[in-house]
Amino acid sequence: MVWIEGGAFTMGTNEKDSYHVERPAVRKEVKGFWMDVTEVTNAQYAKFVEETGYVTVAERPLDWEEMKVQLPPGTPRPADKDMQPGSLVFSPPAQAVSTQTNDLSLWWKWVDGASWKHPEGPGSNIKGKENHPVVHMADEDAEAYAKWAGKRLPTEAEWEYAAKGGKESQRYAWGVDFQPNGQFMANTFQGDFPHSNEGRDGFLGTAPVKSFPPNDFGLYDIIGNVWEMTSDWFDAATFLRMSGEAPALDSAVSKCYNPDNPYAIEKVIKGGSFLCADDYCINYRPSARQGHANDSGTSNVGFRCVADAK
Repeated sequence: MVWIEGGAFTMGTNEKDSYHVERPAVRKEVKGFWMDVTEVTNAQYAKFVEETGYVTVAERPLDWEEMKVQLPPGTPRPADKDMQPGSLVFSPPAQAVSTQTNDLSLWWKWVDGASWKHPEGPGSNIKGKENHPVVHMADEDAEAYAKWAGKRLPTEAEWEYAAKGGKESQRYAWGVDFQPNGQFMANTFQGDFPHSNEGRDGFLGTAPVKSFPPNDFGLYDIIGNVWEMTSDWFDAATFLRMSGEAPALDSAVSKCYNPDNPYAIEKVIKGGSFLCADDYCINYRPSARQGHANDSGTSNVGFRCVADAK
């Protein structure tokens, strides 16, 4: 871990080339904390499982009572064959498809048997990927690891403060240019999303941690590779509320607010992933943020931990 000295910073952004959930920028202060230098790896998670016998959410039978809370009222229960343990796996189509339809099923597939140990589904494994970030994590899976390690998940503010590395006025974690002197600084998607990843940065999927330079706080892969989970519930109007431009969230009604997914129960994820492509999304920036269902994982979301000063 590395010590992150606390302080005040600008959270969010006022840049036009950003998303509305990041605006307007606000001033925020965080206390000092320790942060993992890298994302939690498959090897680290395997040690946790070996010592505790923990079984991740993706490996357990699906619970319809939990699932239906995040679906419109009256949604029928799926057939038993569609209620098998598994997770969402990025599955690029063979040809170009429209990304304007928001039909994510064109490139995301539910795969029975997919989990952290079998990231692409049955028949796949993590042999040779011990130093890649662990994926297919639900919120409770990450929390369980963090507790075992004597750590916790970062708040959104802690994560963004650390990601900016003291360069809060710059667009990227490393400066103002996405590729300074032509150098790739993070594992992202090059090509035509979602069907044609050219892999010019050297990777088509996840990369081993420390494959790219660290930011000024000594944090590797804080941008790209996999999205990173935080402890905060997702609110699309967070910065509007913090700036006084929107009323406080009525947490008695819901912990979250996402008008694009009103039934979701989501946590904030940060940093973008190997699937961030400039022709589809620009989430490879410290201020970028999305909501992610807290009860399931995907093949491009992982986490790193923090710890309080002793």
